[in-house]
Amino acid sequence: MPSYTAPTKDIQFVLHDLLKVSEQDVPGYDEMDRDFTAAVVEEAGKLASEVLSPLNASGDHEGVTLENGIVRTPKGFKEAFEQMKEGGWTALDCDPEYGGQGLPYLMNTAVQEPFVSANMAFNMYQGLTHGAYSAIHAHGSAEQKAKYLPKMVSCEWTGTMNLTEPHCGTDLGLMRTKAEPQADGSYKITGQKIFISAGDHDLADNIIHLVLAKIVGGPEGIKGVSLFIVPKFAVNDDGSLGARNAVSVGKIEEKMGIHGNATCVMNYDGATGYLLGEEHKGMRAMFTMMNEARLGVGLQGYAQAEAAYQNAVAYAKDRLQGRAVTGAENPNGPADPLIVHPDIRRNLMDQKSFVEGARALTYWGANLIDRAHRNNDKAADGLVSLLTPVIKGFQTDKGFEMATQAQQVYGGHGYIEEWGMSQFARDARITMIYEGANGVQALDLVGRKLAADGGKHVMAFFDLVKTECKAHDDERMKPFTDALKTASKQMQAAGMYFMQNGMKSPNNALAGSYDFMHMMGHVCLGLMWTRMAAAAYTALDAGASDTAFYETKIKTGLYYMARQMPACAMHLARIESGADTVMGLAADQF
Repeated sequence: MPSYTAPTKDIQFVLHDLLKVSEQDVPGYDEMDRDFTAAVVEEAGKLASEVLSPLNASGDHEGVTLENGIVRTPKGFKEAFEQMKEGGWTALDCDPEYGGQGLPYLMNTAVQEPFVSANMAFNMYQGLTHGAYSAIHAHGSAEQKAKYLPKMVSCEWTGTMNLTEPHCGTDLGLMRTKAEPQADGSYKITGQKIFISAGDHDLADNIIHLVLAKIVGGPEGIKGVSLFIVPKFAVNDDGSLGARNAVSVGKIEEKMGIHGNATCVMNYDGATGYLLGEEHKGMRAMFTMMNEARLGVGLQGYAQAEAAYQNAVAYAKDRLQGRAVTGAENPNGPADPLIVHPDIRRNLMDQKSFVEGARALTYWGANLIDRAHRNNDKAADGLVSLLTPVIKGFQTDKGFEMATQAQQVYGGHGYIEEWGMSQFARDARITMIYEGANGVQALDLVGRKLAADGGKHVMAFFDLVKTECKAHDDERMKPFTDALKTASKQMQAAGMYFMQNGMKSPNNALAGSYDFMHMMGHVCLGLMWTRMAAAAYTALDAGASDTAFYETKIKTGLYYMARQMPACAMHLARIESGADTVMGLAADQF
């Protein structure tokens, strides 16, 4: 069975050597010194490795069941959920007014990583509740917030987001779920939603569904969509639970992965709902939490790769196969361990350099969200909006790829369920699809985010990269700055191509959007590795005691710059080939 250990030293490195959190001017960051963050992350790591990780494989094998309208989670999930609640882990960055601890979003992000790596399906129950909490906190009335948030913060009640319907996924303007106004100000919600993660379960006393629906008589299409609070059980004025609402589980979806999470078909048959925010402004309310939600999915992508990588490394060091071409390294044994072989090293270095770079990018994104919310920093808000489709799209594509590469280290054993490696790949696969499929992320990046506010956010990003390259006159940093500079120029050339060719033929831009997302992903990770290498050299020059740790960081970064950054040239060539070959076949020629 796979195991997992939280990479606390790497997390601390990003928080303190790279981001220098306790020195930032963000309210609440001054309390995040090394001792405090170490204590929090280490405790989260213990919960992850000792409680959640042992339930990962069993939850995958057992799955969830629907019995007489009640969804049962796998054995051990309820007890683990109680431990998570009792430890206050669901409330870390929530508003103290409603029982939260008020810590920065970055701190919550650092804690979520080990939870996701250890047991992604389990962690989704509280993760989705956090998303529903955020939407109500941002758009709810004072009465709604007082009624629902305290028990959502504690996860006595959990939450969901209900968007997708059988006939519409991304195109939510096609939805048919309707909301009929009632004399008392409530609405009757009728329709069917599918793919609803944590739609029903036995972990909480109540489930607060957030449901997108169209008010009868409202505008057509996406402009007519509103958002409603639809509780599983009615909530009385004194906070007690009342009658069961007219919402039920049609079935549990049978999925490729995340078997321990209840992905439900939800039927609303005149269920009582309450408008959240303004009429016909449902998408605005939903998008309030989109940067956080998509960053969270980007985290899932690399967190699954981290867990898979840890097990692949252990296997590569233990499994004896063949001899090193330079001479036996285990002369007293029948063969050398797999890790002596260059192609195994390549495979593992791909994984290691991606995971560590993605962690840095994700935490930086969380830092920008804190700056936007706590400092009202508009530039930070614009920059993280630009980065969000990259964090979500690029990191989940690569996270799945790295999980399958970890499988590859095992050879045939990676394909056999008893070793557990397939679960990481199967669970990681959904991250490329939900919270906006990655093709949509690419279209959002190229079609909307590049031009947002006159293009000032992407120009600020290029200036940031340029400044970083100029900041290091140390000869040791040249492999980093040279590779980053080259890739940034290639990304700018791609942007120029879109400007010159996209207006007269939009397909020229859209056909290259996926390549651009990946190109920008490499530039972002190149930027992170440049910063991390500089931080590692600074620590070494200051006489850091753990020289091996910092030297390993630098060598891992050098690998990424030499072996991954050249992909930007390939992506540019594809972009500049235009749309003709992509759109060359008529539909009936496929």
